[in-house]
Amino acid sequence: MPELPEVETTRRGLERVLDGAIIKTVDVRRRDLRWPIPADLETRLCGHKVSRLTRRAKYILVELDDDSVWMIHLGMSGRIIVEKAGSNEVSKRDEPHVHVVLETEAGDTMLYQDIRRFGSMDWIAGADLATHPRLTSLGIEPLAGELSGPWLSNRLTGKAAPLKAALLDQRIIAGLGNIYVCEALNRAKVSPFRAAGSLTKPEAKRLAAEIQQTLAEAIEAGGSSLRDYVQTDGELGYFQHAWRVYGREGEPCQCQKQGVIERSVQSGRSTFYCPACQA
Repeated sequence: MPELPEVETTRRGLERVLDGAIIKTVDVRRRDLRWPIPADLETRLCGHKVSRLTRRAKYILVELDDDSVWMIHLGMSGRIIVEKAGSNEVSKRDEPHVHVVLETEAGDTMLYQDIRRFGSMDWIAGADLATHPRLTSLGIEPLAGELSGPWLSNRLTGKAAPLKAALLDQRIIAGLGNIYVCEALNRAKVSPFRAAGSLTKPEAKRLAAEIQQTLAEAIEAGGSSLRDYVQTDGELGYFQHAWRVYGREGEPCQCQKQGVIERSVQSGRSTFYCPACQA
């Protein structure tokens, strides 16, 4: 599933053609995504100008000039492809699994392609955004100023759940996924298996900083291309070349303790870690 860096990269790519654009046409070819696309999405979007594009956790929020919001979630395999007006490249609009095609008055095109159809789209009146059921339970944004060592230490106090599970809890920190939690824990030299509440204040400070640094570097690299994800222009993400532990079972860790990366399963997800430096 695309995680926060991939979603933020997608938002930025989409922003280049949608920010300030007027939506001319919307062709919904298939509505049965994870949740059905609203029957009136086309009429809700057409003719409106895009005010700005933001992100909340793994949701892209396209704000319109009538204060409504078009919300997009990429799910497991969804991706957005942008085709610039006047491009000589062959359009992908007729490829399999393209479920939504949007065109702007400037002639730019946005395609939503989703093989597994686990993504979603919704239209929300601006006044209802804060109470939307998929947003109300989300925790803080990890790249916002609220995430700090003291905040993390306080939020995890008393939690017996494994640290990795706590970091993946979207009610605590929104948008963190398996890849980047594994990477941040390794960088912070903290075990993914220890009780979340056992984190010391220095460890919490180090981990909060590494979460933010890891995400920032991943966004700068265009995310990680794993399975279906590509950037909006079709380019791959490159952060997978900087992974220190994820997907590297049996390889040497970059630490000074000559550790070898191991893989374990926690709550059905693969955990990659170094037992030498993440004791």
